[in-house]
Amino acid sequence: MKDTPTITAGGAIFGKLKALGVDYVFANSGTDFPPIIEGLVEARRAGLDLPTPVTVPHEHAAVSMAHGYWQVTGRPQAVLLHTNVGLANGATAAINAWCDQVPMIVMSGRTPVTEHSRFGARTVPIGWGQEMFDQEALIRETTKWHYELRFPDQIAELMDRAWAIANSTPRGPVYLSLPREVLCEPCPQAGLEAPSRIAPVRTAPDSAALAEAAEALAKAENPLIIAQRGAGSEAGFAALSALCEAHALPLSHYWSNQLALPLSHPMQVGADPGPWLAEADVVLVLDALAPWFPDKVTLREDATVIMAGPDPLFTRTPVRGFPAAITLSGPTDRVIEGLAQAMGVPQQPDAIEARRTRITEAAAKARGQAVAQAETGAGSPMSKEWVSLCLGRAIRAQAEQGRRATVFHELGCPLMPLDLQEPDSYFQEPHSGGLGWGLPAAIGAQMAHPDRLTFATMGDGSYMFANPTACHLVAEAHEVPVIVLVLNNEEWGAVRHSVEGLYPKGAARASNEVPLTSLRPSPDFTRTAGASRAHTETVTDGADLPAALERAISVATTERRQVLLNIAIARTAPH
Repeated sequence: MKDTPTITAGGAIFGKLKALGVDYVFANSGTDFPPIIEGLVEARRAGLDLPTPVTVPHEHAAVSMAHGYWQVTGRPQAVLLHTNVGLANGATAAINAWCDQVPMIVMSGRTPVTEHSRFGARTVPIGWGQEMFDQEALIRETTKWHYELRFPDQIAELMDRAWAIANSTPRGPVYLSLPREVLCEPCPQAGLEAPSRIAPVRTAPDSAALAEAAEALAKAENPLIIAQRGAGSEAGFAALSALCEAHALPLSHYWSNQLALPLSHPMQVGADPGPWLAEADVVLVLDALAPWFPDKVTLREDATVIMAGPDPLFTRTPVRGFPAAITLSGPTDRVIEGLAQAMGVPQQPDAIEARRTRITEAAAKARGQAVAQAETGAGSPMSKEWVSLCLGRAIRAQAEQGRRATVFHELGCPLMPLDLQEPDSYFQEPHSGGLGWGLPAAIGAQMAHPDRLTFATMGDGSYMFANPTACHLVAEAHEVPVIVLVLNNEEWGAVRHSVEGLYPKGAARASNEVPLTSLRPSPDFTRTAGASRAHTETVTDGADLPAALERAISVATTERRQVLLNIAIARTAPH
């Protein structure tokens, strides 16, 4: 550092975050921020290396941007929120990050606890209105660690601990509360430029359990893998692809929010594991919160279920009764690599070859049927599957030119017609269901990889939850050319489908209008994005969509400008 022995605690936090590898601090400021803002300017003048502060006018969007940034980089970011009200706004996004096992350092100001006679004491009425007995309770259940900063000289050590815990298996968000009086005090510079002195804990599967699982899979006649959260890393993705190919292990992307195999892989059998589960004698579940629907699936009595992943029993989920004869605890990529090593060379090549042929034929047939079904939805309005098919084709055309793409899907484009191939090419909304994640997560990912094509495909309801005005402001301010596809069916389609699923012969299923699901009259979403100078179009006929996607990609790549396509989607037909 420079010669200055101390720095305002509010600025010292930024210096330490940079030393921990944080590139951005996504923030929404308030009256608790004066020492942070003053300290930030002071730190800049002192020549400190600092992360970039990003003003995000809504806390849900700020946390979601950090979420998306980590998903494509593996580098945790930081979020800075405004006292209890900002923390409350960000709590839904923190629930999403917790469910998705996304590490980040979440901080919020703490209203001054002193009323007078101390620098930083309360100066406005909200200092009384925002006081809480237990502000941390707003986020406690969705963090791995939480603490309130007591003294400025704690900053370096506490940040080291927070970072290490967030990155330990299983990963997740941590929280630090920042009282204004403490932020106003001078902080010693020692340790602020150093990386963490504490290494994260990386677990590995038990060797005996690994050998037992490998033996079960090697001897299985009808094995099945169900993967929901990918393969853990690019290396894990490649290892799983090779393992499935070598041992003819079919894999289902049931309710997946990341890819575990290329969608064209011969062992990739689609999103419905039902037919495969009915005959499976060994099931390997890779980091799947809910690997099948218990009401609709009955396993063979002799089936062996192997639960594997960072937290294979999901210990913070109160009710989860899926069987687990063998458990493999560790980062998913380590589990995959361990299984591949333990299984070695296939011992029954003839049986495996016969199984490979059967699975390959079934998978190819299912993919062909999915494409044919999607092509029937090219009307006016069009189907979600048609949009997904067209987007996948546009992405493949760009891939031929050497450009990678990532799709953030939130009740938008279904996975299978996209036909994606890369490990970080697809992320679906977290299973916690905190809507509004897709657009800000895509913006965070685009900030991490400015030259990558980044799409947010969202339902109209999800788009409204995303605080789109705040998101489009950030995209314009930081020249983030994200492409947003709003699949607009003028309803809460997920709610309608849930009602019909629970009451398949009920009155709602036969009704033309299902109460509490309509989003009519639909707003003109192009005006929302247009207010931030985005390129916008409304597409009502499926035949016009491929050209609209070409124009969107051209604007994003040549003009470096954000895009929104408002796409008319067919509503669910009454039965």
